Amino acid sequence: MDARVSELFGSGNGHCSGSQGVASNVNPGNGYGVAPKKACVKNNKKPKTRFARNFKPSNNTPYLPPEAEEGNIEYKLKLVNPTQYRFEHLATQMKWRLQEGRGEAVYQIGVEDNGMLVGLSEEDMRTSLKTLHMLAEKVGADIAVLREREVDYDSDVPRKIAEVLIRKVPDDQQFLDLRVAVLGNVDSGKSTMLGVLTQGELDNGRGRARLNLFRHLHEIQTGRTSSISFEILGFNSKGEVVNYSESRTAEEICESASKMITFIDLAGHHKYLKTTIFGLTSYCPDFAMLVVSANTGIAGTTREHLGLAMALKVPIFIVISKVDLCTRATVERTVRQLERVLKQPGCNKVPMVVSNTDDAVTAAQQFAQSPNITPIFTVSSVSGESLDLLKVFFNTIPPLSNSKEQEELMQQLTEFQVDEIYTVPEVGTVVGGTLYSGICREGDHLVVGPTDSGQFHKLTIGSIQRNRSACRVLKAGQAATLALGNFDRSLLRKGMVMVSPEMDPTICWMFEAEIVLLFHAKTFHKGFQVTVHIGNVRQTATVEAVYGKEELRTGEKAVVLFKFIKHPEYLKATLSC
Repeated sequence: MDARVSELFGSGNGHCSGSQGVASNVNPGNGYGVAPKKACVKNNKKPKTRFARNFKPSNNTPYLPPEAEEGNIEYKLKLVNPTQYRFEHLATQMKWRLQEGRGEAVYQIGVEDNGMLVGLSEEDMRTSLKTLHMLAEKVGADIAVLREREVDYDSDVPRKIAEVLIRKVPDDQQFLDLRVAVLGNVDSGKSTMLGVLTQGELDNGRGRARLNLFRHLHEIQTGRTSSISFEILGFNSKGEVVNYSESRTAEEICESASKMITFIDLAGHHKYLKTTIFGLTSYCPDFAMLVVSANTGIAGTTREHLGLAMALKVPIFIVISKVDLCTRATVERTVRQLERVLKQPGCNKVPMVVSNTDDAVTAAQQFAQSPNITPIFTVSSVSGESLDLLKVFFNTIPPLSNSKEQEELMQQLTEFQVDEIYTVPEVGTVVGGTLYSGICREGDHLVVGPTDSGQFHKLTIGSIQRNRSACRVLKAGQAATLALGNFDRSLLRKGMVMVSPEMDPTICWMFEAEIVLLFHAKTFHKGFQVTVHIGNVRQTATVEAVYGKEELRTGEKAVVLFKFIKHPEYLKATLSC
């Protein structure tokens, strides 16, 4: 949605800072909320506009962008007493929109196909929502009204428009799964916030909520995360939160959730920076959540984490925590500090402070459509302030990739990136990671490698688990653990890939890459040794040549030839998450 949606639905408390928060389809020369005349043209034909009774369009009639043929957003003027033929057609249309949104669709009721916000009377709106509910039941989905708002016209009858979320009821483990990397300086409250979100209980102010997230004794003793851990937050088809608050197991959450948010809790301390980088590159997060403490502001590794997310082109939003410890003036000072950093030439972001439910819905839609929009939340894990807004944001945020892109990945040969290796009693060797392309089923025969000598070994997939519950089919883009039975664990290491034998994988010792030197105290030159992160590959490499230059300084760019030190790796010419 563009800026006009925010103005129409929002109460005006939330705001975008800066002059860049206007979507590209807004023509500033036509005045706020008035669409250009060309916006009414669709497929070079003038659409037939159906105006309801008592409605008279004027020059100040507000518009949304014209409805797109593709995507998961549908405009409907009204759905009142459709014929059986029309009902079947609408059901087929809803299936298409749900498929485009990978199980989610947004319906704008009271809106013409050309984007004109006509609005409906109270009775017509109630009947339209009832029809929409019947359509959703037919296709196996539920509806949730995100927001309603009156449209101000010179009319005797008040008119409303509604924004409705349609979501498929979960079927055979095929819920929508979004991965969110959690970044931020040490002691900013990352793990505590995840504990509150996933456990459903507020913190006691001394870190009780984070204890279930820690994996090692020294993490419990110091209160600092040093490894990568995963937590899940689910939403059912009606948009209700599904977490551990009612003693649910992970299996029960997966069974009842239509949408799953998988949080990747990363380390904040500088000495664990390599672990944080590995989490960002290997697990291919859809979004990044930067947590900033309200009482300390931008400190420690905050700038580095922000820079890493931007360099890897991971969309980022910001959560200011611990607002219960500070005065309102201190919180506002931290917000202004973040706004200044985000507006700097290196960032070019548009901060958007979220202060109510309408802001949260608008922020989720704009954030997914524009990489420049950066929502900012101010929350407390102790008092629970604004945590509901964060949940609304997670519930409504759409996936970045559409169904067509996922279909193309699924049609490719199987490629699974190995990120974790375990030995489980009575199960054997288990590997965890992300399916980069193709489809993986139980019993599939794959090859894994490369070994130190550059070889690939044959193996068979035993069982598959997603979010700690059994799964029969794994699709491209999904993370899971695969049981390999009695396969020798000593032949495996992090950074390997499991691929289809038909792929005939190739390996390399040397590779070229275009790099930008973000910061270095000295110069970067031939013979330098660096730790290279490429996807799930992490290995030391030496600089064999810097093309076109003798050496590099901070801020300079060049093509560099690298050589791995220990063993060859499987690389692609263009590898991006």
